[in-house]
Amino acid sequence: MKARVSVIVVNYNSGAFLLRCIQHCLRQTVLPDEIVVVDNASEDGSLAGVRELPRVTVLQMDRNIGFAAANNRAIERCDAEFVVLLNPDAFPEPGWLAALLGAAQARPDAAAFGSRQMQAGSEGVLDGTGDRYFISGQIRRDGYQVRCTADDLRPREIFSPCAAAAMYRMDALRAIGGFDEDFFCYAEDVDLGFRLRLQGHRAWYVPDAVVWHVGSATTGGQHGDFATYHGHRNLVWVFVKNMPSALFWVLLPLHVALNVASFLWLAARGQGGIAWRAKRDALKGLARMWAKRQSIERHRHVTVAEIWRQLDRRLLPMCGRRSSSRDASPGS
Repeated sequence: MKARVSVIVVNYNSGAFLLRCIQHCLRQTVLPDEIVVVDNASEDGSLAGVRELPRVTVLQMDRNIGFAAANNRAIERCDAEFVVLLNPDAFPEPGWLAALLGAAQARPDAAAFGSRQMQAGSEGVLDGTGDRYFISGQIRRDGYQVRCTADDLRPREIFSPCAAAAMYRMDALRAIGGFDEDFFCYAEDVDLGFRLRLQGHRAWYVPDAVVWHVGSATTGGQHGDFATYHGHRNLVWVFVKNMPSALFWVLLPLHVALNVASFLWLAARGQGGIAWRAKRDALKGLARMWAKRQSIERHRHVTVAEIWRQLDRRLLPMCGRRSSSRDASPGS
């Protein structure tokens, strides 16, 4: 008996991408039981033709509540064993959902499953195979903007999947409270993946689950002010919330150095004001994140050694092919 699956697509002024995304979902060899489109008060007519499609339910928000909150609203109403998140600018191949479900059946110890994201319009170029988390608190999408090789066709454990095209076990997702809505968007998927790991769950990369991803189609690009602000603010919060205490104090100097270096780098490319606002607001939110951290630490189910094994221990993300030297903004 097939498990019930809900696909959630968060839309905000995605234009023609949204309809194309839903049409790809309806061409799956294994169809989802429902497709929930959460519209964050779009004004571009992107919902045109979507409501009439089969299996589609539209949840209309009265304002842009962000990627994290929008997914939570859909998760609250879904009655499924698995929930699949898909960006409106990600177009899955027909066997995508079947591959994710097959991996879930084969890996009962995993609660999160990531797709092989290929760059739309760039044949043979990866958009990512999952997120890496560095000991400094830096986040990079593995394989971003590199050629797909035989190694990328092998399933493996990852730190966390990119939520542009990821599947989660609903019970695990609800047990940790879903996404942190303070994040709004960017790095919220890594925060979620970290919390799942702290509860003893694993994440798995599924190379046969292929999507073609445009990337940052509605947020002004990866280097735009919107993505830069949220990505660099949330980078601090992920570290403060989730890093186990025995590692937190040891790695804190590295994290501070990372933030200083990223501020200087952003200032050098003309985004000093945005960088200052991101770090300022990150510090303003530290008390809130610290309170969440205390609850997370109390309920942690894995050892510090297990978390240490899952961290990328290179000092610089660009050391090695598996992380691009280009700045793939944190999160989806």
